[in-house]
Amino acid sequence: MKHKFTEGLLDNKKILEKLDIKKGYKVLDAGCGNGYMSKKFTKLVGNAGTIYALDTDKAFIEALKKETAKTSIIAVVGDITSKTPLEDSSLDLIYLSTVFHIFKPAQIEGFIKEVKRLLRPGARLAVININKEETDFGPPMEMRLSHEELRQKLPFVPKGLFDVGKYFYMQLFENSK
Repeated sequence: MKHKFTEGLLDNKKILEKLDIKKGYKVLDAGCGNGYMSKKFTKLVGNAGTIYALDTDKAFIEALKKETAKTSIIAVVGDITSKTPLEDSSLDLIYLSTVFHIFKPAQIEGFIKEVKRLLRPGARLAVININKEETDFGPPMEMRLSHEELRQKLPFVPKGLFDVGKYFYMQLFENSK
């Protein structure tokens, strides 16, 4: 199984500290890939919490299901830019790492609609992006968003901006519905 390119490049300790995930939380790891962050989240939510690991890649999800069979991780094939099988207002946190830049305008609309549907009032959305600067890896510059551009695209309340690796930032938002 291949690894996502961000594994090892992000400051996971700082991400987990800033996400402040509590026991009993319900968290969606959208675009989870091989699920390496879902596995970290499950330790924080404990037996009372649930981690939904969502990805469009069936092979990643099948492998994750086998690997995490008796844990609080529920691996689901799905797309966060359209309706998922999760319940309305059921989540405390949605985590999206290095995925947003691939969304086309219609997908951004679908993403916003689904995030609003899934998050409880006051719950949070965390988006990790690669900085809008030249690097020798990652998406082309025209696909990258600065944190200001990301904030303009998302109708949620900004709650924090953090450097989470040499080339990455995490923007936290709150659902105000």
